[in-house]
Amino acid sequence: MFDTAAKQQGDERVKSRSRFREALISPELGGICGTVLVFTVFLLTAHDSGMFNAAGVLNWSVVSAQFMILAVGACLLMIAGEFDLSIGSMIGFAGMTIAILSVNMGWPLWAAILATFVICVAIGALNGWICVRTGLPSFIVTLASLFILRGFTIFLPQTLVNKTIIGGVLDVADGDWLAPVFGGTFLKGLFQWLGDIGLIETFSQGVNKGKPVVDGVPMLIVWALGLVLFGHILLTKTRFGNWIFASGGDAESARNSGVPVNRVKILMFMFTAFCATVFATCQVMEFGSAGADRGVLKEFEAIIAVVIGGALLTGGYGSVLGAALGALIFGVVQQGLFFAGVESSLFRVFLGIILLFAVVLNTYIRRIITGEK
Repeated sequence: MFDTAAKQQGDERVKSRSRFREALISPELGGICGTVLVFTVFLLTAHDSGMFNAAGVLNWSVVSAQFMILAVGACLLMIAGEFDLSIGSMIGFAGMTIAILSVNMGWPLWAAILATFVICVAIGALNGWICVRTGLPSFIVTLASLFILRGFTIFLPQTLVNKTIIGGVLDVADGDWLAPVFGGTFLKGLFQWLGDIGLIETFSQGVNKGKPVVDGVPMLIVWALGLVLFGHILLTKTRFGNWIFASGGDAESARNSGVPVNRVKILMFMFTAFCATVFATCQVMEFGSAGADRGVLKEFEAIIAVVIGGALLTGGYGSVLGAALGALIFGVVQQGLFFAGVESSLFRVFLGIILLFAVVLNTYIRRIITGEK
């Protein structure tokens, strides 16, 4: 029987059972250290900029939630030993599909959203099926999907409406029962109460006088936290979670032990596509439009967040909580540079440095786990 992780019940590949060694190989260690470091830096450099008041916290929380939604799907898939480079294009494709079906074809928004989920999850299943049936690396299969989906995302709106941005989604969303699930806010009453008692800032004039600056938790954040909780429980508390680790750790041994490796991998591709579609739907509801350029490079940012969170590129090891912390680091740094008055282009420099550091650290951890020299 495969264990969910070495840090929980012990792994036969781990050579030492000392507490220090167990802590060292914890998937979340890098994410925890990085989170503490990042928050410490910005508490010292940007504490007077509004980064940690209600509006500032909402700002970087929303950005972190975007990374987090994608990171959950990418994390489970990477632990299962596969990659999906098409999720960035899937975001643009899903958003454009929702807009075309609802705005241009007159579908109810709820029907357009549900149809888009079915289409995108089916594409994820197709990616997985091709990988397991042909034996081709998922890197190649999903790279092909990246270009195919991006091409359709540009071609379809140009052909139908002769433009690459379709607006008017909020108009068709008015009164729709499903729209608030992706574009609404949660706990409005609580935030109004917090504003009334002075715990958070309120508007002092204008039509919004007396209303809190932050009037609730965006559904994007609710989706992010919900997916993290679901992914963590699935991975650490269920037999299917054991199968995910086993499929990425040693697929052949897993098959010999009765694990349905092919089914696990296909389902993880489908879940990754689901997460990308959740992101796209929330984004469309936020902006009220769909653009052909949405989601560019998001696949790499998701993978980097997962690597920062402690997942091994070789599969079979990782943590959803670690990936969530990696996404949090992304959001805080991206917005923190703005609050600290640092040139925003340096965010890419940070990505490169942190990726290199995370890969080196994860390689060292892999050697500890496997006993390699």
